[in-house]
Amino acid sequence: MTASEFRRIALSFPETTESSHMSHPDFRVGGKIFATLGYPDKRWGMVKLSPDLQAKFYESQPEIFVPVNGAWGKGGATRVRLKLVRKADLQRAMRAAWERTAPERLAALSGTK
Repeated sequence: MTASEFRRIALSFPETTESSHMSHPDFRVGGKIFATLGYPDKRWGMVKLSPDLQAKFYESQPEIFVPVNGAWGKGGATRVRLKLVRKADLQRAMRAAWERTAPERLAALSGTK
């Protein structure tokens, strides 16, 4: 997975915009971040999962999905090792992050909430 592929997947979700936060790209829906690229360095992306879903991804693929340190990680912020993640797994994680973040009206239109 490259940064360009991560970006393409993130931007494929309805009403997603790319912005920047703390000098790295982020992806937002309804003005809220659901994914970022390049933190802590270019080898990683991040998706905002629920804590329960984060645990499932981490338990099944601990070399790929890693909780962010501290309170953000306890809240579901999950680093994704770009070099190792398969497209289908990233799409599932990204969709879950988008669904968790999207406004109710938007998620309802897409049939996800």
